[in-house]
Amino acid sequence: MFTRYLRLPLLIGLSILAAIASIIFGVSRADALQVMLRPNNPKLGDTVSVWIASNAANNPPTVSIGRKQYPVFAMSPNRWRAFIPTTPLDKAGLKQVIVTGEGLQQTLKMPLSDRQFPTQRIWIDESGGGSEPTDYEWDKVSAFKKLVTPQKFWNGAFLRPNDGEITTVFGVQRYYNGVFADDYYHRGVDYGGEVGSTVVAPAAGYIRLVGTVGQGFRLHGNTIGLDHGQGVASIFLHLSKIYVKEGDFVKAGQAIGAVGATGAVTGAHLHWGLYVNGEAIDPVAWRYEAIE
Repeated sequence: MFTRYLRLPLLIGLSILAAIASIIFGVSRADALQVMLRPNNPKLGDTVSVWIASNAANNPPTVSIGRKQYPVFAMSPNRWRAFIPTTPLDKAGLKQVIVTGEGLQQTLKMPLSDRQFPTQRIWIDESGGGSEPTDYEWDKVSAFKKLVTPQKFWNGAFLRPNDGEITTVFGVQRYYNGVFADDYYHRGVDYGGEVGSTVVAPAAGYIRLVGTVGQGFRLHGNTIGLDHGQGVASIFLHLSKIYVKEGDFVKAGQAIGAVGATGAVTGAHLHWGLYVNGEAIDPVAWRYEAIE
């Protein structure tokens, strides 16, 4: 019921959206461009949804912060949505979100709050993998993270990909073998499941990446990349088994692999990373809310 309540303003008609926008942002009903953000007060790591109502039937509006522009997708007639990912590497403070369409422009203030992330010291035995990826591995993973598929495949809140205890949360900073990792943050959530325990797809999508240690996946280990569409993608690392192949379509809850200890690890676990427009974001909200 709570999820339906959150989705209601996003799924009803243009008139309701315009009324909400007018209350929050002082936008006139007569305007041809109404915009709202949610959450209104994001913190580092959050995904910000930009919802737009526009009279432009065929020409999508544009959404940008500074020189960075974000993909915009039609959700229904005259309705559009874009995602703005934020990360622990961003600078907290007031951001200006500029939405342009039909010769009109709306500038929305987005106060991005700071957030404290814990620090870890870990030691990696490189005999089982390596702390640096191979060129092949890096190229394949980088290409996967850049995918922006026009279709939307997920529906509703994401599922937990493994039943194991969460051992490392999103955003953690680290010292690796005594050296602080600059420009690093833990780009996902680790689940301490037993070797061989099932990994399921948290949401529907297409398998776009399958990589193995034998192919040179020295850092990530056996890896699956799952495209949920519209710039949203999951990556699963350190697997012991892979049950899918590239091109497969999988449903939410479908078994895709098994927990392992391949690649650069300190022990068996699943690393699940959720990416939005190429940036690793905190998946917590995606698991407890229907971010559409």
